[in-house]
Amino acid sequence: MNFDHFSLIAPLYARVKYSRVDVLREVASLPVNGILLDAGGGTGRVSTAVRDLVREAVIVDLSIDMLRHSTRTRLQVVCGDSISLPFDTNSFDRVIMVDALHHVKGQVETALELFRVVKPGGLLVIEEPDIRTFGVKLIALVEKFLLMQSHFLSPPEIMKIFEGEKPGLHSEHGTCWVVMEKRTARAR
Repeated sequence: MNFDHFSLIAPLYARVKYSRVDVLREVASLPVNGILLDAGGGTGRVSTAVRDLVREAVIVDLSIDMLRHSTRTRLQVVCGDSISLPFDTNSFDRVIMVDALHHVKGQVETALELFRVVKPGGLLVIEEPDIRTFGVKLIALVEKFLLMQSHFLSPPEIMKIFEGEKPGLHSEHGTCWVVMEKRTARAR
């Protein structure tokens, strides 16, 4: 049985504010009069920061304790696994996953599942710590020491998941944003 680190740290996450709103706003082309899905959104810290830039915000997270600690208002919360989202294909105008891909099992399947629920003309934005930087390598080491079973992908590895779709990349201060526009209605 694995230890559930997120149940333990949920009260802390509930107090943390998201500090990269300006970058996310730019790479996700916000505001948009549409629905945003925050996959792996936990306590809603990111959704809360961008809530006024979308018509509606939905958080999906596997950790019920993270969702329980969401004190944010005007957010819909759904307990679900990012590898098999409980949403129809082409449901969201924006899908974001912030600082969470390295925590999921089945990263490729998760990324493709996130892309599946994006509407044509919509965007998927995956924000991850850049494992190529020294500071993130230290974080990865600490997470291994804490038995978190994290697996960090480099930006090129994330982009390779969407081979043929021409993903964009924005990088600064040890963080990267892989941005995918869904050009057609087909699901991957």
